[in-house]
Amino acid sequence: MDKTTTRSTLSEAVFKNVGLSRNESSALVDTVFNEILKSLIEGDDVKISSFGTFIVRNKKERIGRNPKTGEEVPITARSVVTFRASNVLKSRVNLKNKDQKSQSLESLNEY
Repeated sequence: MDKTTTRSTLSEAVFKNVGLSRNESSALVDTVFNEILKSLIEGDDVKISSFGTFIVRNKKERIGRNPKTGEEVPITARSVVTFRASNVLKSRVNLKNKDQKSQSLESLNEY
């Protein structure tokens, strides 16, 4: 559960499941991420069916407060990217969590 999926992990999965060479798989993963990045830089949302939507939000300049000193400081306007998971993704993740909980309960009942 402490594993992190990286570009190389994704490239390896493409290599094993699609049959492209390792270099082609890596290039494919990089191309997909670059296309997503280009769209986000242009301010467009990116929707991936059954996965979710990356949304670019423009935040206005505002006054914040330094938590240590309490001093007011201006926070500059900026764009942020948020992710909204699709209902399909949410339900699959929750299904996995339910399966793990039921397995844990079963193992506790064995003792």
